Amino acid sequence: MSTPSSSANESPESPPTAERATLLYGLTVLFSAFLLFEVQPLIAKIILPWFGGSAAVWTSCLLFFQMVLLLGYAYAHWLASKAPRSQVLWHAALLAASLLLLPIVPSPWWKPAGGDLPLLRILGLLGATVGLPYFLLSATSPLLQSWFARTGRGALPYRFFALSNAGSMAALVSYPMLVEPYISSTRQAYVWSAAYLLFAVLCAVVAWRTRRTPLLAAPAIQRVAPRQALVWIGLAAAASALLMAVTNHLSQNIAAIPFLWVLPLSLYLLSFILCFESSRWYRRPIFLGLFAVSLGSMAYCLAGTGVVSNLAVLIAVFSVSLFVCCMVCHGELARLKPPAGQLTAFYLMISIGGALGGLFVAAVAPVVFPALFEFPIAIAFTGMLVTAVLYRRPETEYWRDQWKVLWPAAAVGSIALAGYLAYNTHETVSGAEVLVRNFYGALRVTDYAANADQAATRQLTHGTINHGEQFTDAALRRQPVTYYAPTSGIGRTLLELGKYGPLRIGVVGLGAGTLAAYGRPGDYIRYYEINPLVPGIAWNQFTYLRDTPARVEIALGDARLSLERETSQQFDVLAIDAFSSDAIPVHLLTREAFRVYWRHLRPNGVLAVHVSNKYLDLAPVVRAIAVHSGMWARQVTNEADTRSDTFASDWVMVYARPGFGDLPWLNDPVAQIAVIPGLREWTDDYGNLWQILR
Repeated sequence: MSTPSSSANESPESPPTAERATLLYGLTVLFSAFLLFEVQPLIAKIILPWFGGSAAVWTSCLLFFQMVLLLGYAYAHWLASKAPRSQVLWHAALLAASLLLLPIVPSPWWKPAGGDLPLLRILGLLGATVGLPYFLLSATSPLLQSWFARTGRGALPYRFFALSNAGSMAALVSYPMLVEPYISSTRQAYVWSAAYLLFAVLCAVVAWRTRRTPLLAAPAIQRVAPRQALVWIGLAAAASALLMAVTNHLSQNIAAIPFLWVLPLSLYLLSFILCFESSRWYRRPIFLGLFAVSLGSMAYCLAGTGVVSNLAVLIAVFSVSLFVCCMVCHGELARLKPPAGQLTAFYLMISIGGALGGLFVAAVAPVVFPALFEFPIAIAFTGMLVTAVLYRRPETEYWRDQWKVLWPAAAVGSIALAGYLAYNTHETVSGAEVLVRNFYGALRVTDYAANADQAATRQLTHGTINHGEQFTDAALRRQPVTYYAPTSGIGRTLLELGKYGPLRIGVVGLGAGTLAAYGRPGDYIRYYEINPLVPGIAWNQFTYLRDTPARVEIALGDARLSLERETSQQFDVLAIDAFSSDAIPVHLLTREAFRVYWRHLRPNGVLAVHVSNKYLDLAPVVRAIAVHSGMWARQVTNEADTRSDTFASDWVMVYARPGFGDLPWLNDPVAQIAVIPGLREWTDDYGNLWQILR
C-alpha cells in the first residue's frame, strides 16, 4: 500500500489548494514546452547564414535538440528515483547554473572557417549557447509529471504530456507568423532569455511546493520487456526519421526557411497531441488506408515518376503524408503506453527512438550513403514496422480475424514498396560517373550520349538541379552552355564589358566552372564555393577551369563570410549563383548581403543575380533591394535551345553605371521587373516567400 513520504501530521491539501497546485504544474509544463520549441527555429535562423544557408543546418539542429531531449528524459528518469528533497536540490542547482549562460546569443567565434566540419561545429555552438537551458526544459515535462503523479491528486499525467505538446505547437505556429516577421533575431534571443528567467522562477516555486507537499510513495518500478522497449523505440524512430527526411527534402528543393522547418515539426507534434489526448482521434481502419496511400505518394514523388511543379501541391503531398504516418506511429505508441510505474521509462524509450531517427538522417546518412537514400529507407522501414506491429497487436477479435486476411496483402505491399524504392535508388547509382555527398548535399556527375538534337554532354547535378554541363567533344567543350550561354544575362554582360579590357570577375558558386569559359588572357576570376567536394569535381571531371587562359582562384567557405573578411576585390562583375538543388540562398538575397556585394564592386561594376526558379519569382526581391540602394535592376530572360545546350534562364542585372543600362537588351520593356504590391526588401531578420510564389 502506498504511504506518504512526509510526516504523518501533515494534512492533505484542500480542494482549492489542490486546484491551484494543478494549475501551477500545468502552467509550468506548458511554458517550458513553449520555450523548448520556440528556441529551435530562433537559434537555427541566427546561425543559418554562417553555414551557407544549407538545408542541413536545420537537420543538424534537430539532431542536437533530439539528443539533448534524450539526455533530459534520462535525467528525469534518474532523478525520479531520488528522494523528493534531493530531486528539488539537484534541479534547483542546475536551474541556477543555466542562468549564467543567458542571453542565448551565439558568439561570432563560432563562425566557421573554410575547412571546418560543419556538423561538429553546429553541435558545439548549440551546446555552448543553449545546451544547459534546453536540457532543463526538456526534463521539465516528464519530471513534473512524475512529481504530480506521486501526489495522488487523481489527474492523469498523460494529459500533461498532451499539454506539453500543445505548448510546443503554440511555439512553432507563432514563430513564423508572429515572431519572425516582426522581431529581429537578436532581440528574439534576448526576449527568450527573459522568458527563460521567468520559467526558472516558476519551476523553483513548483519544486518548493513539491518539497513541502506530502508525496505518495512512488509506484513500484515495473520491468519493461525488451521486445516492448524495442517497439517503442522503433515507432518513435520511424516517425522521427520521416520528419527529418521530409524537412530535409523540402528545404533542399525550396528554401531553408523557418516556415518549412516548423510546418513538418508542427504536424509531427500535432499527431502526438491528438494520439495522447484521447484514443478517439486515432482510428485504425481509417488511418491504415491513409497510411498506405501516404507511403505510396511520398515514394512516387520522391522517385520522380510524377513531376510536381506546383509548390503548394508539393508541400501538401509531403506534409499530409508525414502527418498520416506520424498519426499511425504515435497512435500505436499511445495504445502501448504503460502504467505509471513505467512512465519515465516510456518517455525515455520514445526519446531514444527520436534521437536514433535523427542520428540516422543527420549524421549517419551523409557519411554512409553517396546520395539521399535515407528518405526511401525511412519510408520502407516505417511500412514494414507498422505492418509487424499491427500483426502482433490486433485491436479486437474481429480485427484479428480480418487481419489474418489483410496481413499478407500488407506484407506484400510493404515489400513491393521497398522494391520500388530500391529500384529507383539503384538507377540513381548505376547511371552516375561520380556520386558523392557531404553536409551540403549530394553531387552527381552523369554522361549523356549524343542524339539527333545535341552532342554528347557531361552534367553535374546537386539534388535535382543542374549545376553545370559541358560538351565532351574537344571541339565544343570551351563553349559556355546551360544557364550561362552567350544569350543569357551573365553571358551578355561578360561579353559586353569584355570589350573594354581585362575584367575582374567574382562568382558565388563554382558548379562545373562554366563561367571560366568567358575568361581571356589578363582576366581574373575568383570563385567562392562552400562545398569542399565541388572544386575537385570541377577540376577533374570538367575542363572549364583547366582550359581558360584567365587566372582562376577558388575561395573555400561560405561566400558571404568570405567576402565580409576580405578587403574590396574591385570586381567588374560579381555573379551570385549559389543554388543548392532548387532551394534559394535566402541569406545571399538580403539587404545586408547586398551591402557586402557593393563593397566588392567597382563604382561602375555590375551585380548579376541568377534568379531562375520554377517555384518562386525572385526578381522583385532583388529589385526591391536595388531600388532601396539607389541602383538600377533589369531582368534578362533567354529562351532554351537544345542544339547549343542553352537553358532558359532568368538573370537580374543590378548596376549604377549610366551607360550600361542603355544597351538594347537592358532597355527593352521586357527587362522591366514587375512590382509586387507590399513587397518589402528582405533582410537577415525578414523574408516572405508567400509574396513571390509563382
